[in-house]
Amino acid sequence: MTRNGYVLLAIAALLGAAYVYFFTDFFNKETIQIIPQIRPGRPSNVSRSGDVPATYPVSFSFDGKYKLTSVKVVPANDLATNKYANPVWYLTSDSNSMPTKAIVYGYPIKGMKPAIPRMRPEPLQPNIPYTLFIEAGKVKGRTNFFTKEVVGVP
Repeated sequence: MTRNGYVLLAIAALLGAAYVYFFTDFFNKETIQIIPQIRPGRPSNVSRSGDVPATYPVSFSFDGKYKLTSVKVVPANDLATNKYANPVWYLTSDSNSMPTKAIVYGYPIKGMKPAIPRMRPEPLQPNIPYTLFIEAGKVKGRTNFFTKEVVGVP
C-alpha cells in the first residue's frame, strides 16, 4: 500500500469514529424521560393539615415501562443549597417492583415501600418547584415540576 493509501485509510477511520461518537448512542448513558402533568379536577389525596392549601395531583409518565428501584421528590430550593436535602416523598424497592409507565405523587407503587419506615408523603405546596429523581437499576432520570392550588375548595 502506498503512502496515499495509508493517509486515506486514517482519514476514513477518523471520520468513522467521529460519526459513531456524534450520531449514535454508544457513549451516552441511557436516561428515563419523565413528563410531569398536573391533573386538575379533584384535589390530591395526600393528607394535609388545615393550614396547607389543597393542590391538584401531579402524575409522571415515562417513555417506557421500568422496574423502579428508587423514587424521590425533593424541594428544588432545598436541593440548590443542600446536596442531601430531605425528601418529601421517598420510595425504594428491595426486590422486584412491577414494571410501570406512570406514577402519581403520593400514591403507592407496587413493589416499593418508603425508604424510611412509616414515612408518609408530605403534601405539596402550590407554585413551589420540586425535583423528582427516578432510578430503575442503572438507568436514572430527573425532572422539575410544581403543582397549583385547587380553585374553589375551602
